[in-house]
Amino acid sequence: MPNSTPSPPRCFALVPAAGVGERAAQGRPKQYVELVGRTVVAHSADALMQVPALAAVLVVLAPQDGAFEAAAPMFVGPRAWVARCGGATRADTVAAGLQALRERGARDEDWVLVHDAARCLLRPEWVQNLIEACVDDAVGGLLAMPVADTLKHGPGQRAQRTVDRRDAWAAQTPQMFRLGLLERALREAKTQGVVVTDEASAIEALGLRPLLVPCSMENLKVTLPQDFALAERLLRSRA
Repeated sequence: MPNSTPSPPRCFALVPAAGVGERAAQGRPKQYVELVGRTVVAHSADALMQVPALAAVLVVLAPQDGAFEAAAPMFVGPRAWVARCGGATRADTVAAGLQALRERGARDEDWVLVHDAARCLLRPEWVQNLIEACVDDAVGGLLAMPVADTLKHGPGQRAQRTVDRRDAWAAQTPQMFRLGLLERALREAKTQGVVVTDEASAIEALGLRPLLVPCSMENLKVTLPQDFALAERLLRSRA
């Protein structure tokens, strides 16, 4: 009689890299800016590839992207996957990436760790910490950092009020959720017109509460021109 015991859930990383990064003002998509001899996306992908618990790392590109292979020449091998199916928004790109994972054999119960290509200072041990914290959780979770700064709210450059920071966290990535749950969350958010700024916001819209896994402020996202200089200094200090 054949063994019908289901295999345990696997973990996959998904890197949405279909954006153009206009705020970065670098004259090219920010994932292809070079820092310390390697592109931003190459740094991010390499950190994920160093995590043994990940069955594969899928980078999701825009359909017309012809630059990735030259920008990340070391991203090769049976665990290095690429799909040119990115959409107009991050949520569209992630949803298309989830479908691409399904086509490669991923299942509802498998975990997907969505990571910003622009968080190029990622360390493998941070990813491992996230996996260990979330793998038995009913919802999943994300790397994040408690907010230490006083928060101000106001139109333009005028402070209108101070925001209570006691329970505030700065969301980071990866963000780890089961494939089936994340698909449903993104689909329902789109149907209901919910603005999805990250995967956790889509999960929260279902009434669920993702786990916040403390991480380092070094896990920054390069967005503005000055961020690239800071990221380069930090990468050089590691070397």
